[in-house]
Amino acid sequence: MSTLPLVIKLGGAALECSETLSKLFKAIEQASQQSQRSIVVVHGGGYLVDELLNSLQLTSTKKDGLRVTPQEQIPLITGALAGTANKMLQGEAIKAGLKTVGLCLADGGLCHIEQLDPELGAVGKATPGDASLLQAILATNTLPIISSIGLTTAGQMMNVNADQAAVAVAGALDAELALLSDVSGVLDGKGHLLESLDKPHADELIHGQVITDGMIVKVQAALQAASDLGRPIQVASWRYPEKLEQLFAGQNVGTLFQPE
Repeated sequence: MSTLPLVIKLGGAALECSETLSKLFKAIEQASQQSQRSIVVVHGGGYLVDELLNSLQLTSTKKDGLRVTPQEQIPLITGALAGTANKMLQGEAIKAGLKTVGLCLADGGLCHIEQLDPELGAVGKATPGDASLLQAILATNTLPIISSIGLTTAGQMMNVNADQAAVAVAGALDAELALLSDVSGVLDGKGHLLESLDKPHADELIHGQVITDGMIVKVQAALQAASDLGRPIQVASWRYPEKLEQLFAGQNVGTLFQPE
């Protein structure tokens, strides 16, 4: 059984379902009773941003899968992610009996944030920073819930892709990483779950149109995350709470992406 900390990136769709979140945090609470393994949650919350911008009649566009974030919108997006989404998740964790603290990527210098591309506006790239504050929080048996909002050295708020934010947090903490979404992992041509996947096999499945559409982006992002961390990462589903307990115990319940 792994004793390394585990960073869980929670996919946006999970935030829309209170029942799912309740089961997730109850599984984390049970895991915290049964092992000494530390767990950290990193989240986005795109649907909340969409709802807020729509209600204000503001347009939102994406480029290469990343939300273009004009400077005038970043205070709103920060409020939705570091505010509403973060506190909603904290509320679910508290209901499940957990001690919790809400953070962003800037707290304690956890991640270094730079602007990713001027054409994207206030969109940041996160790299690992100082995890000493996070480690001190974990030492008190408290669950950190971290939004994907960061701050540059100039104090500029930045919206960071939640997958990429989770990689940076895992790098800072020297932790294992699981990307939880609404898919169980990667399926082969016969519909069976692949327990492990590396880049040559993934390229073969993409070329053969076994992996298609949005799954290509997810697979490439997961392979890049494994490469950045230098250790395997897991892509699994948040839909099955009984499997989450196995995941927190260090077992593979999805597809394990191997670094190059």
